[in-house]
Amino acid sequence: MMGSALSRWSMAYFAAALFFLVVAQALMTAGYGFPTVAAEAPESLVIVHMITIGWLSLLMVGALFQFVPVLVAQPLCHDHLALPSLIFLLVGLFCLLAGFLELSGAIDTGLPFLVLGGLLLPAGFALAIWMLAATLWSLRPSSLPLPSRFVAGGLACIASTAALGASFAFALSGEIPEWAVIDVRPLALPIHVAVGLGGWLSFTAIGVSYRLLPMFMLSPDGERMTGHIVWWSGATALLLLALAALWGGPSRGDTLTIGLAALLGLFAIAFYGIDLVFLYRNRKRRAIELNSRSAIGAFASLYLSALLLLTLLATGTLAQHVGALVYLVAFGWLTGLGLSQLYKIVPFLTWLECYGPVMGRKPTPRVQDLVVDSRARWWFALYFAGVLAGTGTLLVQAPVQFRIAAAVTLMATAAIVVELVLARRLINVAAALRLPEGTSRPRLFLPSRR
Repeated sequence: MMGSALSRWSMAYFAAALFFLVVAQALMTAGYGFPTVAAEAPESLVIVHMITIGWLSLLMVGALFQFVPVLVAQPLCHDHLALPSLIFLLVGLFCLLAGFLELSGAIDTGLPFLVLGGLLLPAGFALAIWMLAATLWSLRPSSLPLPSRFVAGGLACIASTAALGASFAFALSGEIPEWAVIDVRPLALPIHVAVGLGGWLSFTAIGVSYRLLPMFMLSPDGERMTGHIVWWSGATALLLLALAALWGGPSRGDTLTIGLAALLGLFAIAFYGIDLVFLYRNRKRRAIELNSRSAIGAFASLYLSALLLLTLLATGTLAQHVGALVYLVAFGWLTGLGLSQLYKIVPFLTWLECYGPVMGRKPTPRVQDLVVDSRARWWFALYFAGVLAGTGTLLVQAPVQFRIAAAVTLMATAAIVVELVLARRLINVAAALRLPEGTSRPRLFLPSRR
């Protein structure tokens, strides 16, 4: 992957995503949103969408702009649309959050923020989907590699999630005439949650990990039967959940269908674990770098989430503790994986941007020289400890203690962000190797001047 293949706006997506993550954690530390108020309260919706759209979705889109071309060995199509997509997503998210704040009574402007958010966010995602889908399509008539199939499924999921989210925003806004609004919330909310967290974010993350882990650990990257089982089981589970919700929602829908979907989902997670063990055991890089070591915490959170789900179902307390389950999935599995891989992706892309043009002609540092693992490993350990503590406090319904745990994760996240900034600014590189002739320090998050 040479410098000419770098996505110019991925760093901007990452910077915006990290901003929303830190702000959301700061709000939780301050006691804003769940569990201080109900999960369906507007204040909680602010936090939820800052995490799911502002942090996780922006991170995923920015990463896919960089790695989908690598997955299919084709340049990113329509890359000039990356900036308009980011602008639509950011403005749309701010409008959506402002709409929730109006619903909570915190502000009163009279502006149709929810309607604007319901229009701009799908437009931003549509541009991103167009770019990524066109890049995947450019591989025809060859078949898509297995990781790309996960991404294609994820793109279908975000299209559905964005469309449903827009319908919710229109229904909540009060700006649309009643005759033009169909209240789909009782039927579509399960789809919105399952397809968003399970399909767009988790399914895509699994697919990307099938490429990132072999690349960073020098593990075998050939397609295995277990990976295909993960794909078919996960895709079928998502489809069954969508059908069950359309038939009447989980509370009064086809119990057998939902049970089969849950079984297939757990089946996919089990076989994904087999692949993870294979990749770690068969790596050629004996010393595991910090990004791959810390990713183990994210994978452990995924399997703890599955165990917690089974326990809550067995005890009949899922409705009572669903917040703890979602927190572990969002912060342990998805955020943990995102932060751990950013710790490698940011230095890697920075190295390519800065030293790629003089590679082989000038002495250059290693990618590992841009970071200090001995310092950063403590921040990742503190982060996962905070997530586990936060999940426990939600299970025992201790909101004050949850705020303390949230403060721990906030501190760890802020420290990891500082490490990424130091890597981006080449602070950790020895002065003699920092800027050889013919190189320049990359901008923090904006594209370098061409």
